[in-house]
Amino acid sequence: MVRGPSCRVVPPAIAAALLMTPALARAQTAAAPPAMSDAAPGTPSAEQVDPDAPMAPLPDLGVDWPDLAAPDAAPATSPTAATPGTMPADREQRYRVQLNGVDGLGADFRTRFNQLSALVTNEGKPANAAQIDRRARDDEDLARTLLRAAGRYDATVSTEVTGGGDQPILVRFTIEPGTLYTFSFIAFPGLDAVGAAAKSLKGDFTIHEGDAVDADKVNAAILAFRADLGRHGYPFAKVGEPEVTVDHQTAKAFLTVAVTPGNAERFGRITTSGPRPIFTPAHLADIARFHTGARYDAGLLDDLRRALIQTGLVSAVTITPVQTADPGVVDVDVRIDRAPPRTVAGELGYGTGEGARAELSWQHRNLIAPEGAVTFRGVLGTREQSLGATLRMNNLHGRDRVLTAQAVAAHTNLDAYDAKSLTLGLGLEKQTNIIWQKKWTWSVGTELLATDERDTIESTGQPRRRTFFVVALPGSLSYDGSDDLLNPTRGHRLSTHVSPEVSLQNGADYYVKIQLDGSGYIPIGRHVSLAGRFRFGSIQGAPRDSIAPSRRFYAGGGGSIRGYGYQDIGPKDVNGDPIGGRALTEFSAEARIRFGNFGVVPFLDTGNLYTSTIPKFSGFRYGTGLGVRYYSSFGPIRVDLGTPIGRRPGEPRVAVYVSLGQAF
Repeated sequence: MVRGPSCRVVPPAIAAALLMTPALARAQTAAAPPAMSDAAPGTPSAEQVDPDAPMAPLPDLGVDWPDLAAPDAAPATSPTAATPGTMPADREQRYRVQLNGVDGLGADFRTRFNQLSALVTNEGKPANAAQIDRRARDDEDLARTLLRAAGRYDATVSTEVTGGGDQPILVRFTIEPGTLYTFSFIAFPGLDAVGAAAKSLKGDFTIHEGDAVDADKVNAAILAFRADLGRHGYPFAKVGEPEVTVDHQTAKAFLTVAVTPGNAERFGRITTSGPRPIFTPAHLADIARFHTGARYDAGLLDDLRRALIQTGLVSAVTITPVQTADPGVVDVDVRIDRAPPRTVAGELGYGTGEGARAELSWQHRNLIAPEGAVTFRGVLGTREQSLGATLRMNNLHGRDRVLTAQAVAAHTNLDAYDAKSLTLGLGLEKQTNIIWQKKWTWSVGTELLATDERDTIESTGQPRRRTFFVVALPGSLSYDGSDDLLNPTRGHRLSTHVSPEVSLQNGADYYVKIQLDGSGYIPIGRHVSLAGRFRFGSIQGAPRDSIAPSRRFYAGGGGSIRGYGYQDIGPKDVNGDPIGGRALTEFSAEARIRFGNFGVVPFLDTGNLYTSTIPKFSGFRYGTGLGVRYYSSFGPIRVDLGTPIGRRPGEPRVAVYVSLGQAF
């Protein structure tokens, strides 16, 4: 590359500008120091020097040796300051700083200057003339450095200090930004060694011809470029510091980024290091999204790191590619720092018809290695009391594959029924979570239920007590195309749940319980989104009275039709208590209006419950109301107040629901 008199080479200009290296920030070549010469003729040699003679002046340094017997001299006036007032050198005064001419440079320039400025940092503190002068000189250099980092190589900075004595001191910087330099050429010497990937890597580089010479953007582009090399299979690639060549005649710059890619690598074995590893290499391989022999991709190591943190058993993890004897293969070393494995959690809730509820749980997330989380959970509420234990084997022979076993003893006292039950369950699922929200999830399992239930005979209202033994094979399939698990604003969701069941009570009754749910979300501007949902349910194959009351469909409440009490919609007995149904239809619509961390949600819900097996679109009940949302770091906290439209005797005027997450 030809570098004429109008060109200056700044290696490495961009990084150095941010690091405040004066020589590089000025983008100019410093003058060479004067050459030393031999002593002039007639000058005494070292042996001839009289040690008692006074020191001769040193004019090259600009300062004479002081005469200690002379009176103190007045302070010299700073060459950068014109000071009309009189301020003794040792007198301290407060001062103000003014920065002019930077409006066209954007807020970042002023912010960074204020962060690094010696004057601004100490503004408001008394200082003497020498201190102010020194800080002004330093800040003048700072401004020039920042201007060059922003591509303003022709900018000028002047400083004026006014005031002093009885006048307030003002330090004024006036900046002429000059021409904004842009890149006209970007080169990557050595990158062609990666072959076909070179074109993709160049295309992904975020600095292009015509872009302004901006240090922040160049540094960010270099970091991303290094990461891209790792994602393309080059873990040991070396990227040199960027070199910028500036042409002052054309206000153009050339960027050169030297690359030494090394060998293209493939994944070898996963190994562990450090004291007491939590996971075996085999379990780490189950979690990783790569396998032995696959092309090396640094992005997959980042994915593994996040997955390990997600387990809750890891406080920190270091994943390092390790060169092997095979020049084309790298092993992956995983070093893990353990996190506390135990958690105690509590939860409070309230819903009209459901009453108040408190839950307490204790969990050990690795009681049965690897990742066998055991949870003991108790619920104490006005309508529900339960005690249970759950085992969840996470990442079972595959990422996010979970085996669940549970045993729960519960007592539920609702208007529809009073049930004392024991449930044993076993299931396998593909789960979703906030970090990796999946499009498709599924679950299969089996459930054994022994339940003693009290309800009433529909026609007479006479109480009765029956014991049911139920065997169920529940399964589900779900699609999630929304943008957020707890607070969706766009996209849609669809899920179906199917549970073939056998109910043993004075014989055997066979039936299938089916439920279909869907929801959609549409953003309207930045602060408003519309949301809607539907739900259809059907029980095929057995009379309603042969199905345990706790296994029927119900409608009404915070997760159903708001404005009504829990299970308060649908057929009722002569005493006015709900008896459940075999078909269900529900629709909901709401507008989610957010301002900052808070929001309001007007809503309208409708639907009904039917004794038939096919969902209908008749006899709808309506509920409406207003919700309040607080958007916390872990999801929105929901408080909804609803009221029924066409309220009937015995139905509440206002129903309240409190929970975590949106209603749907």
